[in-house]
Amino acid sequence: MAPGSSVFKEVLESHLMSSDYETGKAKSEAKSNITSTKSSVGLSGKSGISSNNGVYELLGCPVCKNLMYPPIHQCPNGHTLCSHCKVEVHNICPSCHHDLGNIRCLALEKVAESLELPCRYQSLGCHDIFPYYTKLKHEQNCGFRPYNCPYAGSECSVMGDIPTLVAHLKDDHKVDMHDGCTFNHRYVKANPHEVENATWMLTVFNSFGRHFCLHFEAFQLGSAPVYMAFLRFMGDDNEAKKFSYSLEVGANGRKLIWQGIPRSIRDSHRKVRDSQDGLIIQRNLALYFSGGERQELKLRITGRIWREE
Repeated sequence: MAPGSSVFKEVLESHLMSSDYETGKAKSEAKSNITSTKSSVGLSGKSGISSNNGVYELLGCPVCKNLMYPPIHQCPNGHTLCSHCKVEVHNICPSCHHDLGNIRCLALEKVAESLELPCRYQSLGCHDIFPYYTKLKHEQNCGFRPYNCPYAGSECSVMGDIPTLVAHLKDDHKVDMHDGCTFNHRYVKANPHEVENATWMLTVFNSFGRHFCLHFEAFQLGSAPVYMAFLRFMGDDNEAKKFSYSLEVGANGRKLIWQGIPRSIRDSHRKVRDSQDGLIIQRNLALYFSGGERQELKLRITGRIWREE
């Protein structure tokens, strides 16, 4: 049996008795158990608590399998789940199918407060230990947190650090790789009126020793068909803010110019697109820029990346 597991079992059982309006003795026992548990778990937490520890498993939501944070809910029979999944299961306990009501598992929340745990990215190089309730915030900004593949043409599940993803984009997605901070790209489509949703091949630029992804696609903005180009930075948001970029498209004496800050690939491709954070070209104007009889899309987009001082 893992160290402290019997103690935590007593904590949970005593709390369940109190929720059923048993004697005040059960409450005092729960309080003393929590106090003794804090010291024993704190010591083991300094070297990290493994996922097979009984206490750690009690803090896992049985529905989404993620760690639970306050408010932690329980049904009248003592089954726990997180607040997000309480909504997802329509307030019905997934274990015994009783109505969940609005019962808080205060003992488990108190137990969690006493824990110190390693970062979930420990195997990737982060060896710090954190109090339970600050662990999640750290992991969202951990320098060892892997990135999702930024390729937008498919639902790619590959994750990794930036060098891994650059190699993956080149070898598996056959993405065009370019060096330099200026670019000149031409996008062509034979039947643009038939395009309601399309993603052109991603292009990756190596500029200032960092990598940037250039996206171009067609989609519906409300009822209006549009084209959009935008740049994403392969790194965290605080690094992305050190750079700026511009995009330009035009013909026949007209010109559209966009200037902005590249978004981190922490933000999904769809999130950036839906926020309209890029160069947006209405289809009619895009076809005007294309010349001819407006039957074929021929857009030339130029751009530049620079570092902010």
